[in-house]
Amino acid sequence: MFPPIDESTLVLPESFRALGLGDPLLKAIAAMGFEEPTPIQEGMIPLALAGKDILGQARTGTGKTAAFGLPILQLADRDRGTQALILTPTRELAVQVHNEIVQLARFSPIKCVAVYGGAPMGTQLRRLAQGPQIVVGTPGRVQDMIDRGALQLGEARWAVLDEVDRMLDIGFRDDI
Repeated sequence: MFPPIDESTLVLPESFRALGLGDPLLKAIAAMGFEEPTPIQEGMIPLALAGKDILGQARTGTGKTAAFGLPILQLADRDRGTQALILTPTRELAVQVHNEIVQLARFSPIKCVAVYGGAPMGTQLRRLAQGPQIVVGTPGRVQDMIDRGALQLGEARWAVLDEVDRMLDIGFRDDI
């Protein structure tokens, strides 16, 4: 999925290490070309790693996905089932968030699956059956997967409502 990379050439960003992140995530951050955390990352990552509930707001392109994704990847246990549910208002955002989480997890054993309407149900069911630690999805498809018994949230430790204002605006209040 990713082009091969010579890990020995990666310069691990110490500014991210100072936030409490380990080498597998630092390698992914370096491979993605990031050197310094953004203000939202600097503020949220240490709090999330400390187990605090967080509400963050920042403009598009400021690194919000990494701000919530990196702590989840750092703390998730590869030997447990789904521990994080990330809800997004649209399939496009679900795909975008999933792809970024997968990139951040590149050197980690943590697996992420996206579930959203308009994509083949069978493929999503098979991927959920593989026991991902993180699920990203839209409210309607997530509820469908829960109703089918394909998504179990008994081990969930984190819930992220990405762009919750948009989800509420487009009528997902009851689903959330």
